[in-house]
Amino acid sequence: MRKEISAEEFKGYAGRQLSPSDWITVGQERINQFAACTDDPQFIHVDPERAKRESPFGGTIAHGFLSLSLLSEHGPPDFPIVRDVAFALNYGLDRVRFLTPVPSGSRVRIHTKILSVEEKGPGRLLMKQEKTMEIEGHNKPAYVAEHLGMLVLRDQGE
Repeated sequence: MRKEISAEEFKGYAGRQLSPSDWITVGQERINQFAACTDDPQFIHVDPERAKRESPFGGTIAHGFLSLSLLSEHGPPDFPIVRDVAFALNYGLDRVRFLTPVPSGSRVRIHTKILSVEEKGPGRLLMKQEKTMEIEGHNKPAYVAEHLGMLVLRDQGE
C-alpha cells in the first residue's frame, strides 16, 4: 500500500531512492506499433531478419524514444500519494543519455531517485527525478534521464 503524505512532507523526499518499477517486456509488436505511430520504420527496429544480418545488434532494438516514453507510467511502487496534488504535468527533461540499446523481447525496469522538489510559485511544485532504465541481464543501463514533473496543487479551499 502506497503511503499518503502532504505536499509539504513530499519536499522531504529530495535525495530519496525509490523501489524499481515492475518489469516491462519490450516486444517486437510494441516496437512495430511505435515505429508506425512515429513514422520511424528503420530496419534496425522493424525487420528482425535484416537487423540480424546487417546490424551490430544481432536483431531488432527498441527506439530510444520508445524506451524513454515508458518512464511516464511505469513508476516506483512506493512513490507516495501526495494528497494535495490535483494533477501532474510532464514538464520535460534536463538531460538524457542513451547508453545501451534495448533488444526486442528484453525485460526492463525503471529506477527512480527524486533529486529535488521545489516550489515554483503558488500552488506548484517542480519535481526533478533521475530515471535509469535497467535491462535484465545487462551491466549497463539503457539510459539515464533527468525527468521534470510539475505538480499542481489543489486549491486549499476545496
